[in-house]
Amino acid sequence: MIQDIDGIFKNEYENVEVTGDDYVIVTTGREVLSCYENNIVTFPQFKEIGHYNQIHYLFKIDNSRYFGVSNASGYPIKYRFNSVEIFREALPRNARFAGITGFGLCSWYDKNHYCGRCGSVMFHDDRERMMKCCECGNMSYPTISPAIIVGVIDGDKILMTKYAGRDYKKYALIAGFNEIGETLEKTVEREVMEEVGIKVKNIRYYKSQPWAFTGTILVGFFADLDGDGTITLDENELAEGVWYKRSDIGDEFADDITLTREMIIAFKNNEI
Repeated sequence: MIQDIDGIFKNEYENVEVTGDDYVIVTTGREVLSCYENNIVTFPQFKEIGHYNQIHYLFKIDNSRYFGVSNASGYPIKYRFNSVEIFREALPRNARFAGITGFGLCSWYDKNHYCGRCGSVMFHDDRERMMKCCECGNMSYPTISPAIIVGVIDGDKILMTKYAGRDYKKYALIAGFNEIGETLEKTVEREVMEEVGIKVKNIRYYKSQPWAFTGTILVGFFADLDGDGTITLDENELAEGVWYKRSDIGDEFADDITLTREMIIAFKNNEI
């Protein structure tokens, strides 16, 4: 999956000064400053940036340090703002993970210039990754939203869905965000009932994945159909819902990026 990199990822905050050889992640909206050619992605080093407003230490992969920079200018023409969607396919693995994880952190910093309680300017703590208001004492930490993915199984079939009104048109599994007061298991039951109108039982944990595209920690489950498998589709959320036979799952479902696809292939190979 996207977090399975070749190096060692260290996300502990460090109060350190940037050097010329450190890499910088610069974002605007859902785009990241990068050079993306022939599926290879690279990021500018700090020495290649002419001007900037703010800079924050992000993380380290092996000995490479990454910093988030706002309003950068004066960089070489080979770098341009590319959609974060390139990180679904870009190589090498370390850079792909650095790009999307850096995007997630930079987005959080961008949303926390001002205090959500009193409106005063927020300042970075010098010991941990936290923005603090010196006026009212409000503290803000990176936001991570829990969400579930569930592979609903009925014998040799698994429930596949397609989203409604999204650019992503491929088959996926049912997914949804955890709500306040819910266990993750209750989220599984609710999302399946809301989206396809069926009940599930024997809910079991599979694996998790950080998904910085949406600031989410994805928690994967498998569950068995409980009773009638007739699908009643929530057409506001889904465009299609079908029971897919294990033998009909082809190589087009395989990738090395997403928890969803790994779960589908695990079902195909009878590994769960």
